[in-house]
Amino acid sequence: MHELALSSAIVNTVCKHAEGRRVTTVSLRVGKLRQVIPDTLEFYFGFVARDTVCEGARLEQELIEARLRCRPCAREWDIEIPAFRCPTCGGSEVEIAAGDEFEVESIEVEEATCIASR
Repeated sequence: MHELALSSAIVNTVCKHAEGRRVTTVSLRVGKLRQVIPDTLEFYFGFVARDTVCEGARLEQELIEARLRCRPCAREWDIEIPAFRCPTCGGSEVEIAAGDEFEVESIEVEEATCIASR
């Protein structure tokens, strides 16, 4: 149920950057290693966004596949079953190259309308 806490963090971050303008779309990059359930995140986002500039905004989620990188030989590979040995050199000095992301990529806001006085 960490999607509720993540949704709160998203709304807080977006509200700070929207500067009072209504938000129409929030685009996220979410790594598969974060173990986020997209539908649950979207549900909680709608709940947490109520009565904020994010209310009614569309949540777009780009899921990033998990990848590892071998430090000594720089080989990268997709993770199917967590095996933390490089398939090229057999080394165990590996790091996560992708799949641990959780970041707001962009937001779309409505432009303020200016009403000219006559």
